Amino acid sequence: MKRSVSVEDLFGTSGSDDADLREDTQNPQSPPLSTTKKRCSTLDVVATNSRLEKPSFPDRDTTGFVQKGSTEPLERIRGHELSDSDDSVQSRKSVKSKKCQDSRELPLEHISSEHSHGKRRVCQYGKQCYRKNPDHFKEFIHPDGSLHFDGTVASSSSSSSKKQPDSEETSCTGVKSKMADCHDNARSIEESDSFSFFLTKVQGISYTYNHKGAIGIKDILSQNLGNLQKSAQFNYKIDVPWLISRYPEEFRNRPLLIVHGAKGEEKVELQEEASRYDNVRLCQAPLDIAYGTHHTKMMLLLYNNGLRVVIHTANLVDGDWRQKTQGVWVSPLFPKLLTKESAAGDSSTHFKRDLVEYLTAYRQKSLDEWISTIQQSDMSSAKVVLIGSIPGRYVGDKKNHFGHLKLRKVLQESGPEAASVSDWPIIGQFSSVGSLGASSDVWLTSEWLTSLSAGKGSLLGKAKLQLVYPSKENVRHSLEGYPAGAALPYSIRTAARQPYFTSYLHQWKSDCRGRTRASPHIKTYTRASNDGTQIAWFLVTSANMSKAAWGSLEKNGAQLFVRSYELGVLFLPEHFGVKSFTVCGPTTDKQAVKLDSLPFPFPFDLPPVPYGKDDRPWIWDVPYLDKPDSNGNVWSPS
Repeated sequence: MKRSVSVEDLFGTSGSDDADLREDTQNPQSPPLSTTKKRCSTLDVVATNSRLEKPSFPDRDTTGFVQKGSTEPLERIRGHELSDSDDSVQSRKSVKSKKCQDSRELPLEHISSEHSHGKRRVCQYGKQCYRKNPDHFKEFIHPDGSLHFDGTVASSSSSSSKKQPDSEETSCTGVKSKMADCHDNARSIEESDSFSFFLTKVQGISYTYNHKGAIGIKDILSQNLGNLQKSAQFNYKIDVPWLISRYPEEFRNRPLLIVHGAKGEEKVELQEEASRYDNVRLCQAPLDIAYGTHHTKMMLLLYNNGLRVVIHTANLVDGDWRQKTQGVWVSPLFPKLLTKESAAGDSSTHFKRDLVEYLTAYRQKSLDEWISTIQQSDMSSAKVVLIGSIPGRYVGDKKNHFGHLKLRKVLQESGPEAASVSDWPIIGQFSSVGSLGASSDVWLTSEWLTSLSAGKGSLLGKAKLQLVYPSKENVRHSLEGYPAGAALPYSIRTAARQPYFTSYLHQWKSDCRGRTRASPHIKTYTRASNDGTQIAWFLVTSANMSKAAWGSLEKNGAQLFVRSYELGVLFLPEHFGVKSFTVCGPTTDKQAVKLDSLPFPFPFDLPPVPYGKDDRPWIWDVPYLDKPDSNGNVWSPS
């Protein structure tokens, strides 16, 4: 019998730290795992056959990734994004089939390179497919009745003409019993605590966890927040028709600027989508440095009575707002300044100054109007600090304006006192891992950890490090099952070059927010007490665990080199008038919180749970055929 390649088989693969950078900064298109001459698709999600036992998940979502009981393979098809990470830049670029190169890879009798329906194959993404290119619909069918780009329903023998429910129109438990409360939480934004930090609503979890502290994109764009005049969307992956449909109908013709980093075929497709709307303009973020990406996720929303800034972690595609854990910060409404002095109206966190600097660094005329609007806004109510990355090489004081050195500087100025947090670990949580070096002290536990360990007045020395990244079992048991792993692009080649990395890893677990099974696409970094009850600061950002996102020092520390655009917001107790934040969930008794602390809506369980002896990090380009996922599928990259 042919034996499947396992993570254990490949983890020992040797590789130089200076191996081809392209491998770690782009989507690995069809990793070479087989030597057979059979042609295989890039990623197959294969339904289990009758010989494989399906796991039982009593609370599993009824809107599963594929039809239950199917024995036909659902192929990973051309044209779909494989990831959202700084080390994967070909988001919508066509992924061509290529030859498998190792006969050990998997039992091919369980895999079909094509699933025909007439002359078309089944689209793996089914109801979650957001592709609009008519050529896509000539090649693939959508058995759940997902819509064509022109609004017609795809047909198949198993399809339904019923439209797929909107992710925000479905109640939190899949039953439309409390829809009025669950559909529009815009009021929650205006009435939120001083943090205004939310998680996105998740389809298939308890109503309790979606009703409080959770919002959807329709809530963010709701008319209940004001009369929108125009908006700007900064993002990595963008489905223009889907995005337009998220706006209230009366706002869909208002000016919309989309800031992106698309190139090649992806750019052509984005331009084609945008051309259908007279009110939509595109702005290309310069990417002059190889392998960099425009990974920032931000919204600028201008109303007739002020400006709102939203910084978040989700792509502007349907799947990112359904069953993943995402983070969102929504600013207060910033009114227009009463004075013409553009330097006025800033906060103690210098939010306005930093936002202007960040947008100016794009060097794009189409952003000048937005920069002017920001300069004319009163942002004195902002309590967070912007931590951003802009591609470039920075020296002198400029190198402290971006990446991990910006975070280091802010923590030295306004971070925790050394004595109070000396034994508190740094906790990093992310959805993608880049090449970090042959040993931890090349970058991870040297410059990067030194920056995050900084405190007021000095560097505190390097803290203990705990990293949260989903294990294979976390992904298998998730609401999406193995397909959730398509947004967790940690490749076997990268992992094999840094085996030390696994020793720092901890499980994804979010019982406190009801999202243990909602695969994390959120990225957060914090310093927490050993018992997990207090945090010294909290950062939510687009930045994953990579040098490209955070920057790396060159020339003996004299220069910071950054490849990608990233943006996040940092919460510091000092700017909220307290000494620390108390970790809390929806049911925390706020009366029990210390007088010199504020309850913070932390997104996952603390302290984090280390990997067990049999746990392995999710690696997206190796097969998982031994156990089916929560929807009865196995994972077969080729």
